[in-house]
Amino acid sequence: MDTALRSAVVVNPVKVADLDELRRTITEALAPAGWPEPMWLETTAEDPGAGQAAQAVRDGAEVVFVCGGDGTVMACVGALAGTEVALAVLPAGTGNLLAANLGLSNDLATGIEVALQGGRRRIDVGCVGEQRFAVMAGMGFDAQMLDATSDTAKKHVGWLAYVAGALRHLRDRPMRVRISLDGGPAFTRRPRTVIVGNVGRLQGGMRLLQEAQPDDGLLDVAVLSPRNLRHWLALAWGVLRRRDAVPRMETFTASTVEIRSNRPQPRQLDGDLIEPGKELLISVRPKALVLCVPRPETDPDLAHDAGAVARDADEVREATGA
Repeated sequence: MDTALRSAVVVNPVKVADLDELRRTITEALAPAGWPEPMWLETTAEDPGAGQAAQAVRDGAEVVFVCGGDGTVMACVGALAGTEVALAVLPAGTGNLLAANLGLSNDLATGIEVALQGGRRRIDVGCVGEQRFAVMAGMGFDAQMLDATSDTAKKHVGWLAYVAGALRHLRDRPMRVRISLDGGPAFTRRPRTVIVGNVGRLQGGMRLLQEAQPDDGLLDVAVLSPRNLRHWLALAWGVLRRRDAVPRMETFTASTVEIRSNRPQPRQLDGDLIEPGKELLISVRPKALVLCVPRPETDPDLAHDAGAVARDADEVREATGA
């Protein structure tokens, strides 16, 4: 009886220097485990990954390798949420916040080995209309920062490029918003940004939401309200020190979050800009996404430590010449 898993690769060709080399590396890594050659699906400007991931599901894939930046991963999350098909992240972009938050490697061979060994974790997915996110949604300054950061800068200096984008908007005027949590009474704030996270880590490893867990059925909300440079510095220092109380930041948890502004604001999902709007209405789908993760040694049925994953990844590199 053939028990080999069928897989697909959804790849953003803009993010990969040598597509042929990537394809060879993945195929040759899967072959010793008895996995057939994966379906190969490239994203386009018109379809950044959702259509390709949906096709992989229809064609019987049990694992979808996603190789690209945060936008590619987010598009595939939307297509795979609610299915039993597992997502395996093979980072190729600058951000890759999902990988960073869940301790997934930025190394290609290790990412492949994680999928081969069968460790799986169900995580929550945030919903904004028909769109899905696995990391964070935001309205205000964080989206402005993303908009002000060029792809060229990200390619050359990595996450530090966002610092320059942030500096351009530090002195912008605050928003005026009404926020409602779980359908409760709305409260008014004048923040610079509101961030709703499924996980807590930002670019560069900074953990904004200390208590955020990707599988607790809740969203964590941060309302940031600095007024001047001194406030920004105090806020950043509080986050870096991981204090329970951070100046100029309020935090909440909820399963539904409604943010309404008096004027259109920039908005983002998982580091990708979406259309500006006056509202951001977010709900959560608990444990809707199956994700490939390293097997925890605490579970005897999934016993495989991170060192073993790394050693096996070295074997993959030696076998494929990667």
